[in-house]
Amino acid sequence: MFVSVVAVGKPGPLAPAIREYEVRAARYWKFSVIQVPSVRGKTAAEVLRREGQAVRRRLRSELIRVAVERTGRAWSTEELARWLIRLTGGPERGVQFLIGGAFGLDEDLRRGCRHQLSLSSLTLPRDLARLVLAEQLYRAGTLLRNEPYHKGAE
Repeated sequence: MFVSVVAVGKPGPLAPAIREYEVRAARYWKFSVIQVPSVRGKTAAEVLRREGQAVRRRLRSELIRVAVERTGRAWSTEELARWLIRLTGGPERGVQFLIGGAFGLDEDLRRGCRHQLSLSSLTLPRDLARLVLAEQLYRAGTLLRNEPYHKGAE
């Protein structure tokens, strides 16, 4: 199954850790990362609009979209793993996780997503959100293959 992360902005100091977990996640999924540049603008609305346009150009219509945002629904690691494995048996070809920039995701993008996933009720910097998502995708893969990485209880 295809798993893609579309993220606004390039990683800063967490780049090595992000890369490590993205490489690990790619062992379990047909995995890709698409970075769109963060933009500057006079207002948050302008930044959201311009970043939203850049993200929209990178979306694939055959993939389910999941907005990664603080106000979304929290899934356990096990729920994420089960959801991903259900997708492999369904008509969908995969999933795109969308991570916004400093102001989040454009409202139209959020509305166009089938799910809104919260990684924490805290507001996370986009690099930290990307790292947590990559680690969870890797962890979900190890769970599905019954590998020893995951030590959590359901």
